Amino acid sequence: MNIQAQVTYRYHFCTNSTTFTRNSTFQENLDVLLSSLSSNSTHLSGFYNTSAGQDSDNVYGLFLCRGDLSTDVCKDCVTLATQAIIQRCPTQREAIIFYDECLLRYSNQFIFSRMAQEPVLYLLNSQNITDSRLSSPIVDTTMDDTALQAANASDGKKFAIKKVNITQSQSLYTLAQCTPDISVSVCGQCLQLAISRLPGCCSGKQGGRVLFPSCNIRYEIYEFYNATALPPPSPPPPPAVTRPQGKSGVSRATIIAIVASVTASILLIFMGYYLRCRRERKKYGTIRENSADSDITTVESLQFDLGTIEAATNNFSNDNKLGEGGFGEVYKGIMSNGQAIAVKRLSRNSLQGAEEFKNEVLLVAKLQHRNLVRLLGFCLEGEEKILVYEFVPNKSLDYFLFDPEKRRQLNWPRRYKIIEEIARGILYLHEDSRLRIIHRDLKASNILLNEDMHPKVSDFGMAKIFGVDQTQGNTSRIVGTYKTNMRAFASILSQEASCLNSISGGLLSQLCLRRPLASIMYQEASCLNFEWNVKSDLYSFGVLLLEIICGKKNSSFYQTDGVEDLVSHIWKHWRNETPFEVVDSVLRDSYSRNEVLRCIQIGLLCVQEDPSDRPTMAKIVLLFSSYSVTLPVPQQPAFFLHSKSGQIMPGNGLDSEQSTNKSVSWSVDEGSITEVYPR
Repeated sequence: MNIQAQVTYRYHFCTNSTTFTRNSTFQENLDVLLSSLSSNSTHLSGFYNTSAGQDSDNVYGLFLCRGDLSTDVCKDCVTLATQAIIQRCPTQREAIIFYDECLLRYSNQFIFSRMAQEPVLYLLNSQNITDSRLSSPIVDTTMDDTALQAANASDGKKFAIKKVNITQSQSLYTLAQCTPDISVSVCGQCLQLAISRLPGCCSGKQGGRVLFPSCNIRYEIYEFYNATALPPPSPPPPPAVTRPQGKSGVSRATIIAIVASVTASILLIFMGYYLRCRRERKKYGTIRENSADSDITTVESLQFDLGTIEAATNNFSNDNKLGEGGFGEVYKGIMSNGQAIAVKRLSRNSLQGAEEFKNEVLLVAKLQHRNLVRLLGFCLEGEEKILVYEFVPNKSLDYFLFDPEKRRQLNWPRRYKIIEEIARGILYLHEDSRLRIIHRDLKASNILLNEDMHPKVSDFGMAKIFGVDQTQGNTSRIVGTYKTNMRAFASILSQEASCLNSISGGLLSQLCLRRPLASIMYQEASCLNFEWNVKSDLYSFGVLLLEIICGKKNSSFYQTDGVEDLVSHIWKHWRNETPFEVVDSVLRDSYSRNEVLRCIQIGLLCVQEDPSDRPTMAKIVLLFSSYSVTLPVPQQPAFFLHSKSGQIMPGNGLDSEQSTNKSVSWSVDEGSITEVYPR
């Protein structure tokens, strides 16, 4: 029997930029791991995890089969996956492969019992919904019920399906599943996050899927699962039996009194332990890793003494100074337990009160994502307002990207990964976190790189912590640096020109021809009163993306072809169908032309003049995850193109036929799921 005919491949990710050498110890351990996964593919639960090796050569792996499938189908899928993943990711230390029937994953990092929401894969049915009764609220409600059943499945498989009759002839079928190694609450959290992604990828479609490494969901208007293979639902628990109290029985009042006293004693013990730990933490300056929101539910759990911070930074010594940004100076510190921290000493012109400052710090500290720099705590004594962050060792992206020699360390796979992960971090801020955070100062110097060169977005939430309202412009405190504000102002100038009372009609265009856009920004800021919305972040992300491709700064760019900034330069080459001429010369021909072209097009979509034309960050992440989505044609960027003679250069984009030749898309048969092809 042909195994490949029994299972359907969907996609794979070689997610780690680090590689191993062929015939190395790591490869030997990986071979042992994959063999173990294959030999255990008949496990009744449809899930198995194991590891092989030690220390730096250790490798962790698991597989998960769909809960409605037989052990034979699971075995076929896992067997094929162990062979295919090596062919598709031959030397990567971390990889995942998705089939309709199973997923298989391995990594050199510990992955068990932890929720992983990256990489994410979106699949959608190509057909649109024709019956209004099959709307998004019906899908969301049904998926919520299915997710609840999966997380609380009595058999421990964390798998559930559900069928809901919409009309006499139309039904909705849903599926939800988690890896059984994560807890009930984490499973529910993972599934809810997946459900929240459905509108961005699959709204109005007859079917859709969101697949994370730790969980996945799916809905269709046809029965895509094998309902007959599932065990019958568990019978309800028997009713409680009330036993008559005999003469020798213990009275209910006595039982209640005993339980209450024991509970009170336990609470007192825990409270005493908590207060002791808090005192020790302040005394010795230790920082506990915040693994869950329960660790940072109070402001006091985040507060540090000024003496502790001064000791860690050698009294804010210049030798410890890492840099200076728009909100204050940053120092490296070493706590008494040896942990490295980054200390941001805020400038003293913040008008925010102490309690408001504490509340904003508490909210921002709860933002947890692998691509965000984590806020560990704060200090508020006298006139000092200090933020304590995790220390990220490899400095910032601009330190590498704009240096003639250091940028050679950023090969194309690493740059592409950095772009993807920055997008995921910003998406979390915009949509997936409990708050709606607009960064407002996104740039290369605010992207820090950890020891594995994975990016972490920094300085998010600073507008609120520093005391600036994120919803309204403030003429006395324009948030962000001069360069970033120049970008952001350009992005909203066309929509907000009505607030420039001293400029009207053709005079605006004439002024723009005569002096730099940034000059207009600061001279006319007195009449600004607009909502600083999320589209300004999209513009900044687009500029940052193009800088990463070219290895050049937008603000300091000047070319002999007459354009005044990097975006103009790239737009000119895009119109002339010579986009690869803008790629950083150190990359030579080592990059993927499809990936570079797609990134340039996404970058130009983000910097379009009309903010409403720019994609959301959720759409951008989807574009990176799925090549089945055709990119629209970018329009003129949000700036005025100048030649050296002062004439405006034409701003027409590529026509639709040219754009089609530059984008990657595939047609889909009716009623099928979009095939997402590997990079």
